Amino acid sequence: MKAVVLAGGSGTRLWPLSRKNYPKQFLRLKNNQSLLQATIKRCLNFVSPKDIVIMTNDAYCFHVQSELKELGVEVKNIVLEPLAKNTAPAIALAISYCLDKLGCEPNEVLFVCPSDHIISPEDEFATCVKNAAEVAKKDYIVTFGVRPYKPETGYGYIKKGKKLPQIQAYQVEAFVEKPDLETAQSYLLDGNYFWNAGIFTFTIETMLKNLEKHAPDIFAKFDPSEFSTTLACFEEMPEISIDYAVMEKSEDVAVFPLNLTWSDVGSWDSIYEISEKDENGNVKKGNVIEEDTQNCLIMGDKRLIATIGLKDMLVIETDDALLVAQRGRTQEVKKIVEKLKKLGKKEAIEHLTAYRPWGSYTVLEEGPRYKIKKIVVNQGAKLSLQMHHHRSEHWVVVR
Repeated sequence: MKAVVLAGGSGTRLWPLSRKNYPKQFLRLKNNQSLLQATIKRCLNFVSPKDIVIMTNDAYCFHVQSELKELGVEVKNIVLEPLAKNTAPAIALAISYCLDKLGCEPNEVLFVCPSDHIISPEDEFATCVKNAAEVAKKDYIVTFGVRPYKPETGYGYIKKGKKLPQIQAYQVEAFVEKPDLETAQSYLLDGNYFWNAGIFTFTIETMLKNLEKHAPDIFAKFDPSEFSTTLACFEEMPEISIDYAVMEKSEDVAVFPLNLTWSDVGSWDSIYEISEKDENGNVKKGNVIEEDTQNCLIMGDKRLIATIGLKDMLVIETDDALLVAQRGRTQEVKKIVEKLKKLGKKEAIEHLTAYRPWGSYTVLEEGPRYKIKKIVVNQGAKLSLQMHHHRSEHWVVVR
């Protein structure tokens, strides 16, 4: 079995912490490790490092390599997508890589997962993956469904059908888009609906058969024997998710129930849910002092944050942005990001600290005709040699 980790996304729902140049999978939200590092460690419970394939892009490649180095895990199979095309083309590219570069047979099982989820306990999840792999060998594309415990409107749902004989899975009766609250409540009471976790297991031949049938415009650009050919044709593939391209059309789909803790960490509300709370129901990180504040998420960076009389609110502070919102409305953060993009605001794209293959730099002060940066160069790394005709640089080495 090979584990394919999708790490090329640039989510914005955790703005201002997550931005295009430093997306969610690299954030350290729990146990001082990034979501990507946690995903790699989780995969190591059922595959070896040589069987992990990380799908990302050129902009994030050095982030991925840095995370792996810090983790002490050598993953050589890092595939760079030429541009973002959503999950269906990414999975097709991963299959081509596995066939050509790793010498996989058509009956090889692939496990495909995002790089930015939180799942526990990990040993139970590993058992689920191994069991789902056995289901996949019976010519099913297996999708993982999480049993809902509340009427969630931020997830897509899977309606289960008949139980498959002698295996721990069900036929999929329908995939359902994100519902309104009333519909989500009915799904919870019905008992036959799962949250769609966006995690899949299948054999290469089963997925290729379904791509050929349901997504011929992707399959036509696919070369099983030459990864370089598939890569060259990648830009011509349509931008579409695997759910829309295959899962919602195929009759070969089974849902495997996950009876454990799962979160796609897709909003600040989900961060609040999975975080440890104090006696007043508050989640606090950083230099925070509160008075008469209940059930709030407060995350600071460098400044002191003081709150009085807040209830069911979130306050997220970074070097250059502050987000204040009601809990329960954090799915709307993406609207703010879209407005920032339309206005050409750099805060939608990058932080004051920008990461590069050689290290990072932070803008400390900026004004007309001057800019002051703090530059950190990684051990053993170097910057490129540059010359400027219209700028004078002064460097002070402080350590």
